[in-house]
Amino acid sequence: MHVAVIGGGIAGLATAWSLVRRGTAVTLFEQGAIPNPLGASGDHHRIIRRAYGSQGGYQRRITDAYNAWDEMWADLGQRHLVDCGFLLISQFAGDPADVLRQGLADLNDPHDTFDAAEAVRRYPYLDLKGFREATFSPEGGALLCRHIAADLADWLDAHGATLNRGTTVTAIDADHGLVHVEDREPARFDQLVITAGAWVLRLVPGLSVDLTPWRTAVAYADPPPDLQEAWARSPVILDTGGTADGYVLPPVGGTGLKFGSGRHKYTSEPDRNRAVEPDEGRAILSHMTPPFARIEEYVIRDVVSCAYTFTVDEHFLARRIGRATVVSACSGHGYKFGAAVGQNVAEAILSGDHARLAGWIEARD
Repeated sequence: MHVAVIGGGIAGLATAWSLVRRGTAVTLFEQGAIPNPLGASGDHHRIIRRAYGSQGGYQRRITDAYNAWDEMWADLGQRHLVDCGFLLISQFAGDPADVLRQGLADLNDPHDTFDAAEAVRRYPYLDLKGFREATFSPEGGALLCRHIAADLADWLDAHGATLNRGTTVTAIDADHGLVHVEDREPARFDQLVITAGAWVLRLVPGLSVDLTPWRTAVAYADPPPDLQEAWARSPVILDTGGTADGYVLPPVGGTGLKFGSGRHKYTSEPDRNRAVEPDEGRAILSHMTPPFARIEEYVIRDVVSCAYTFTVDEHFLARRIGRATVVSACSGHGYKFGAAVGQNVAEAILSGDHARLAGWIEARD
């Protein structure tokens, strides 16, 4: 069997890795470099955590994710995960951080909740007046995306996969297993895997009823000098509470201090609106007070635009169309499952059990 994987983000790379491990011939097509800074997997670091609130199906799958990452680390000879834990900051009862805390409690996952005064003692970058309580869990941290992609590409090169970097697939024929690339004859494969991230609708436009492409951005900033040490030993902040849908990743593993907000997004095709707007970084940080103190003193160092696809309810998606398996797991929280997504897609390709794949990916149980 010869499988084409279209898209070299974490889902595509992990699928290729899992297939090659099981003796399958793989050709991967990626429109940019690996890692591709324009892709959903191209940023410096992403959060892994157990808390999922009302999306308990994903919370129950985190153990699968950790196990899959451990298998990948063994193959790569490097562990690109910083186990710094994660923090939830609740501004009022029933806010998103509180819902996530309740999800941890419901599934008996480890966590410790404490009042605002204790939180400020532990994390001096917080503003005592900006929140009511915080919850820490040790089972989480930051995945170092660019290191993972680079090492996976090297591993695939060394183990016989064909990687076509800088190669844009212009169309597919799912019924006949054909991949069309500009200025080339179509190539035929036994199976296709479409993991093209925010570009998936260009190849499978019929999925536009399920998927919407979004443009967002994150800001990298330097804190005031007296808060640098606190941030260096900080957990990732999964939710800043209130209505901002905010998150923060500390400067671990050679990365920077990164701020993002789910409110900072709008619908857009993935190749449009990628330039950063003036003061966009400051607009992102404006969502961070409360709960952070002295946010106006933070110095913006970089702002990076990102492109994702979302389903309405922010679940992942898997569809079988002819010989093609289409996977969209880039809804903002997909990276942490990347290794496990690859394993489950590979299993479906080899076993033919695509219904099981859809159930696992969509995680509604």
